[in-house]
Amino acid sequence: MRTKQIHHISNPEVFKQQLLLWSQQFDSVAWLDSNNYSHNELQYDAILAVDEFTSIQTDYVNAFDKLKEYQSITNDWIFGYLTYDLKNDVEDLSSTNFDGLQFPDLYFFQPQKLFLLKGNTLEMHYLRMVDDEVDADLKAICHCEEERRGNLMNDIKIHLRIHKDEYFKKVNTMLNHIHRGDIYEANFCQEFYADHTEINALETYNKLNTISKPPFATFLKFNDKYLLSASPERYIKKKGNTIISQPIKGTAKRSSNSEEDKLLIQQLENDPKERSENIMIVDLVRNDLAKTAIKGSVVVKELCKVYTFDQVHQMISTIESKVEADVSPIDIIRTTFPMGSMTGAPKISAMKIIEDLEEAKRGLYSGAVGYFSPDGDFDFNVVIRSILYNASKQYVSYSVGGAITAKSDPLKEYEECLIKAKAMREVLEN
Repeated sequence: MRTKQIHHISNPEVFKQQLLLWSQQFDSVAWLDSNNYSHNELQYDAILAVDEFTSIQTDYVNAFDKLKEYQSITNDWIFGYLTYDLKNDVEDLSSTNFDGLQFPDLYFFQPQKLFLLKGNTLEMHYLRMVDDEVDADLKAICHCEEERRGNLMNDIKIHLRIHKDEYFKKVNTMLNHIHRGDIYEANFCQEFYADHTEINALETYNKLNTISKPPFATFLKFNDKYLLSASPERYIKKKGNTIISQPIKGTAKRSSNSEEDKLLIQQLENDPKERSENIMIVDLVRNDLAKTAIKGSVVVKELCKVYTFDQVHQMISTIESKVEADVSPIDIIRTTFPMGSMTGAPKISAMKIIEDLEEAKRGLYSGAVGYFSPDGDFDFNVVIRSILYNASKQYVSYSVGGAITAKSDPLKEYEECLIKAKAMREVLEN
């Protein structure tokens, strides 16, 4: 079905930039970049999939069944996204909040051209109908040079969907739910947006990636819709019969002073509120993975380990399980979606309260982007620290959130949101 060629790349960092620039001619683009991060168990340093051959696009109704059918019939590499609102397929829930972006709830495509980069080795997997274009494409990529532009100033005015006083009121309402025993924890998010706005999507992504250098960076384009993501978080991965989930809960700012930065790490490691947030989500993920796991195979490999990124320190846990060979990869995702780090516990109650208190439909924010390989393996990130753009609607959006627990202070939660939003705001407003 695909022709595979292997090439040696002398300068992978330069080649990555050329490859992404070359990809912009296509209507369907999925770019996944690890930024050479060493702790993420990624099979490849970077992946590019372009030029849709077949695809699926649907709303949430029976979305996972439709994806299961598409994935099994295609039996090939497919790339795409799952929006948070697929919760409405999994549970008896709804999404009625304002949606300025209007992305379909689910989209996957089978690329004609696929590039897998690891170290200095490039694999090119082309569908046979286009495999005579390999040499010409490789030559064109190696000659790609970005046009030198003047320093573009974005004239963008960012608006808040929820203003500060209203945010405090809503967090206090959520705390009332927690004190009453309706939930233990919920992730509460707010949208920042600009309308009547045009951006250069690739340039914006490159700036965001340069600032953040995250392990799950994504540039996703289909037609007029874009995701520019600097995500540090893996949602779920399947390799053989091993499933890995790595929820993030717990954030601390960075300091340019190395001693102060070490102190911030120690404070995060020992913060009882942040640890309790993380442990609650670990319990939820263990429970979700157990639905498809071989009995007794769910284990916590790392609990509350602090990892350092360019913008923030994050507390990450790693949970693994084993599955039988006949378990559908789609069912593994269906039974764990949406990811616990973006919902709360208990999950369904938290999602209902979230829907009542938030003002914007989450859509692709707090959903997932990734791929399925022909043998049923997969890897998906969590869509956070991301800019979403609908070029036709001239609408730009980024959202941030945090876990609200019994120990939450509304002012500190608001300040944490601003820390998380900093990179996106800098990129959009210069």
